[in-house]
Amino acid sequence: MKKVLAIVLAGGEGKRLMPLTADRAKPAVPFAGSFRLVDFAISNLVNSGYLKIVVLTQYKSHSLDRHISETWRMSTQLGNYVASVPAQQRVGKSWFLGSANAIYQSLNLIYDAEPDIVAVVGADHVYRMDFEQMVRSHIASGAKATVAAVRQPLSMADQFGVIEVDGQSPAGNPAHRISAFVEKPATTPGLADDPTQFLASMGNYVFDSDALIEALHRDAQRLDTKHDMGGDIVPYFVDRGEAFVYDFTTNNIPGATDRDRTYWRDVGTLDSYYDAHMDLISPLPVFNLYNMDWPIHTRQNIAPPAKFVRGEQNAVGLAMDSIVSSGVVISGGIVEHSVLAHEVYVGTGARVAHSVLMDRVSVGAGAVVKRAILDKNVRVPAGATIGLNHELDRSRGYTVTESGLTVLSKGQHVPEPDDHEREMAREAAAAIPEAVQIAAAGWPEVLESVEKVSENYLHAVRAGDKGRSL
Repeated sequence: MKKVLAIVLAGGEGKRLMPLTADRAKPAVPFAGSFRLVDFAISNLVNSGYLKIVVLTQYKSHSLDRHISETWRMSTQLGNYVASVPAQQRVGKSWFLGSANAIYQSLNLIYDAEPDIVAVVGADHVYRMDFEQMVRSHIASGAKATVAAVRQPLSMADQFGVIEVDGQSPAGNPAHRISAFVEKPATTPGLADDPTQFLASMGNYVFDSDALIEALHRDAQRLDTKHDMGGDIVPYFVDRGEAFVYDFTTNNIPGATDRDRTYWRDVGTLDSYYDAHMDLISPLPVFNLYNMDWPIHTRQNIAPPAKFVRGEQNAVGLAMDSIVSSGVVISGGIVEHSVLAHEVYVGTGARVAHSVLMDRVSVGAGAVVKRAILDKNVRVPAGATIGLNHELDRSRGYTVTESGLTVLSKGQHVPEPDDHEREMAREAAAAIPEAVQIAAAGWPEVLESVEKVSENYLHAVRAGDKGRSL
């Protein structure tokens, strides 16, 4: 048995995820209503049987450190641990200069643990992976360094670190020696077994411990380096002929389906973060959170069960094609194709569609939120709109991506709406939800009844007090 120490690189700033990273590190960004991004990396390691884990943190790490300390508690009697380790300036007065430098400045952790193998894992991707299978491949290949790779279409080569391989592999092992490692090239050759795809680095590595230590010392002495694992350490091993690739498609997870077995998502941008959420909520999801044979662990929130109740004027509260977390109250509002985190409130006549709402977001009566991400503690006043008018959103300081996704930061102020905005909200809230249309498509009389109720509802609120919410 080889002794394995796992190092999770969780010091990323996550500039492309602003404003979600304005007050937290990227690995601490909430995901799927209940998790933090770092939970996927740690869960994969724990499920793989690796229970000695250090998490290197740096940028705005308070919420990340707190989450790890409250969530990831191992049996010290068995010598297991998940330890959050901040930058300590052990070898100079600088902070971490890159991912390789982060490990170099933390070599004391490797010296103390005395592992045979070091697994280095990124903390900001969504996927399932059995690292024990990758370690077995690493040992069988005789490599000093092994890089996990996911297959991607050739058109995306300029977005990833690209791994090129030779045609030979060790007998009985699917691993191939890496012939070149290129950062975001304009083009790259396709794979021998599928010319439409290439191998992209997943940011996960396995090293022989002594070889990694030597490489880190050499990197620290160089001047022409960015001290990066992918940009400097991996090429060092490639040049020596000691780096192999581990093809993620060969990784088998208990309970996985053909649909989600090789799912891997880099959530480095607001749009990819949003798209990853939308992957979760179809009836047959692209990524299945409910595979309990390989669970994603996290801190259990102390909150009552979710509740769907009627609101004012007997308006029905419901959620369709959505993930709804504990403590959520939908009181007469309608939620569709969305992800709601803990203790979200949706009031009478409100509409939340194609959106991600984090902890303790409140959507007032008659308000409309469409294709938006609202960070925790945002309060949407009654009759207000988010995501319906991008010019209005930008004028209020909200972030709007090129794809038209509106994003609000933690606790960002949403002003009271004027009459024009209230009217816009009323018309949007009166529209029949897409999910209802689909469900009623086979029963025209049901759809006709829904349309009539919706029309009467709109007329009623227009005739009422404009200052009141729906």
